[in-house]
Amino acid sequence: MSEVQVGIVMGSDSDLPIMRKCTEALDEFGISWEMVISSAHRHPEKTARYARGAEDAGLKVIIAAAGGAAHLPGVIASMTLLPVIGVPIAIEPLRGVDSLYSIVQMPQGIPVATVTINGAFNAGLLAAQILALGDNNLRQRLNSYRQLLAAKVEEKDCALRENEAQCKRFGEGDQN
Repeated sequence: MSEVQVGIVMGSDSDLPIMRKCTEALDEFGISWEMVISSAHRHPEKTARYARGAEDAGLKVIIAAAGGAAHLPGVIASMTLLPVIGVPIAIEPLRGVDSLYSIVQMPQGIPVATVTINGAFNAGLLAAQILALGDNNLRQRLNSYRQLLAAKVEEKDCALRENEAQCKRFGEGDQN
């Protein structure tokens, strides 16, 4: 595997089942990654070291997951110029809305890109798109991926239309 390009940071191992989706997206495009647990609240020194040293370590993008108070992505973004993507994690009782609001409401000057609640796969894709700005080969693979998504929609549409036609032949689906 080449030099690590994406850092994935979680405040707790309870985020791991969701964040595995991020690694699946990155793996699909051959993007190297590392994963660490570092809490902005319970171990702020480690978080600061990681964020401040990320660029020197060769990272290009950081993806940070956070539930509840959701400070991890913002704290990391405040300590590096690398792009930071926040993944709000759904936890009770607010099911991730609190995390989403905390990440998306960053103050002016310290941006954090934000994906949907538990949207770790999309965070991985967004990281790939950022990296593709300087990698035409990766850009072509992302384009092929998008074409595959479109082809799957067409397949489903075709199957739906065939099913509708069959239903109409048997008198089903007539709502008149």
